[in-house]
Amino acid sequence: MITDGFLVVDKAAGMTSHDVVAIARRALGTKKVGHAGTLDPMATGVLVLGFGNGTRLLQYITDGQKRYEATIVLGVSTVTDDAEGEILIQTDASKIHDEEIERELRAMVGVIQQRPSSVSAVKVAGERAYSRVRAGEEFELPTREVKISSINIGEIRHLNQRVEIDIEVVCGPGTFIRAIARDCGDRLKVGGHLSRLRRTCVAPFTLDNAVSVDSLKSGDFSPLSIAKVARLTFALREVSLIEERELSFGRPLEANDSDAITAALSGDRLVALLLNKTGKAAPIAVFANKNVKE
Repeated sequence: MITDGFLVVDKAAGMTSHDVVAIARRALGTKKVGHAGTLDPMATGVLVLGFGNGTRLLQYITDGQKRYEATIVLGVSTVTDDAEGEILIQTDASKIHDEEIERELRAMVGVIQQRPSSVSAVKVAGERAYSRVRAGEEFELPTREVKISSINIGEIRHLNQRVEIDIEVVCGPGTFIRAIARDCGDRLKVGGHLSRLRRTCVAPFTLDNAVSVDSLKSGDFSPLSIAKVARLTFALREVSLIEERELSFGRPLEANDSDAITAALSGDRLVALLLNKTGKAAPIAVFANKNVKE
């Protein structure tokens, strides 16, 4: 089995992202395992794991676009903005019209200011927000800029005093789908929370690439190599042995054709990640062997 690479897991409900990492550590026989983008225990779907040197690429995968399927419930707000939290307010949402729902969700598409849920992994003064809430502290996190590319509305179900809305969201990093549910309910003055969340895509990785948690436990999986993930994620540049040696010492090369992060590859090996700076392609992460000969 390869010692450096990636796994794409379809996380099951009721477990944390760290639970999946712990299972992967046992399955891979290494402690050096991390994940790109936390999923709440309620959520299911794509969780990208990096192990060995693969952990060094996780920050770039986290920055990629994500896709979610979710269900919003109007008429109930909770302390966590999802179905697992204590109910704060219950309101009759039966008089809310579909056109009003569509209007408020459309208004969230684009580059917007969004306030994360207080029960989230966002750090406040070095401590996770959810830890401070569990300790009894009450506070609101500041808003921050996020990009929501699209919110597609599926079925809208009117159920007595509740309304359920199925949505599909494509968004950038740092977006909270729970906050979309909360804010939709707040704007309609009936409260809202998220009852279902499934992540179907993280950057180039989809459920088609994913293995189940049971398969991970049984060892029935095939990791992706670092080079393959680099080819899926970044602009590409093939480098010579001489260029590889230069990169191994942190020296820049001639500028890339792309201003995006570029993967420098030598055959099936990832040599470095490059970014154009002051007219040169500077290495921002190096994987090359310093014993490369010219």
